[in-house]
Amino acid sequence: MRAADIAQDLERVLVTEEQIQERLAELAAEVDRDYADREVLLVGVLKGAVMVMADFTRALTIDAAMDWMAVSSYGASTKSSGVVQIRKDLDTPLEGKHVLVVEDIIDSGLTLNWLLEHFATRGAASIEVLAAFRKPDAAKVEIDAKYVGFDIPSDFVIGYGLDYAERYRGLRDVAVLAPHVYS
Repeated sequence: MRAADIAQDLERVLVTEEQIQERLAELAAEVDRDYADREVLLVGVLKGAVMVMADFTRALTIDAAMDWMAVSSYGASTKSSGVVQIRKDLDTPLEGKHVLVVEDIIDSGLTLNWLLEHFATRGAASIEVLAAFRKPDAAKVEIDAKYVGFDIPSDFVIGYGLDYAERYRGLRDVAVLAPHVYS
């Protein structure tokens, strides 16, 4: 799909690539400070967190191990079903590890809440959350995210790893998807 075609699918840009990079650098400095004396395991949630994980990890000065988990609760819908399926589990045991879950977005919070409860049963020493984006008005459960990049409105957003039906992940900005695309 050409850039001109994609532009017609966007209602407006919410956060630019430059703003994202600047905020991730700030969050990385906080994590560097908070985990200076501890080993941290970064856990990315596929596929959306790929961009966040890559850019965030490069901004860190501490050495952090990395692992990935794939879960699904959306399918081709614009709303989470709340029913979580594990598509790929972690390769690293969590026992005694300081885990930092790296998420692209906290929307309803249902999937992440399930994931945090699941990780708590696996013996992690600590579990914290870093989310590039959060939709406070969409929350169905309270998620205590220690590190949040941006609070955004409850519109359906795409770009920077966020998708609609596996499209638009490669956009460098985060934008509101025009309703004509999914209605």
